[in-house]
Amino acid sequence: MKAKVSFMTSEVGSNSDSPGAKDPYSLLGLEPGASFDAVQEAREKRLDEVGADPQARAKIEASYDALLMTSLRERQLGKVSSAAANASKREKLNKQFAGKVLGSNSLLTTLRGKNTSDSGESTKRLLPDLTLSEGQGLAIRLSLGVLALVLLLLSPAGGTELILSIGTIALFISQIKRGRKPLASLGWSIALLSVGLVCGGLLIKGVSPDSLLHLPLTSDQLEALPALLLIWAGTLLIA
Repeated sequence: MKAKVSFMTSEVGSNSDSPGAKDPYSLLGLEPGASFDAVQEAREKRLDEVGADPQARAKIEASYDALLMTSLRERQLGKVSSAAANASKREKLNKQFAGKVLGSNSLLTTLRGKNTSDSGESTKRLLPDLTLSEGQGLAIRLSLGVLALVLLLLSPAGGTELILSIGTIALFISQIKRGRKPLASLGWSIALLSVGLVCGGLLIKGVSPDSLLHLPLTSDQLEALPALLLIWAGTLLIA
């Protein structure tokens, strides 16, 4: 091993004036165009071979630095190898693909959040929000409700249907003014009218004919009374 190191040292030192010694590739035992990994490997190998000879090590390091500078200049001039160019293209494509994936994920997340928000908002708008009217609106609704109740009690036979129809329309308009959508407002107006009429029918069935004769209300008025009260409550509370 000592003989080999001595030989390599003498080779680096004695041939310093030869043309090959001035060539970094020749000094490192490489062919022109060698890869960066090959240059590094050759440098380590040469340093091990020359041992502690400072002059030889300095020449190896100088050759290594010269090759690095050459590689840097080639990159600046665009003279990169096909492998390096392909690797750069692959890296660029990977970044673009990653950006598209992240962008699509962000879009999906946004759409999912929007759909969830929309569905929650739709559910909220379909369900009634019971809030008592305030101010002038409350006074108007109370006055109209009292007026409708008086008209129902004083209405002749067959007049209850007209009063309930007007009350249902008033309930629909009241919900629209308080911010509910038309379809939901119409649905709840019809629902309250229907429930009230069902309750009125059950009330009529539960009262004996003899008791009806002693009541100040006709059967039509008694049957329409629960529906009118529910409609009145809806105009006061449903928003």
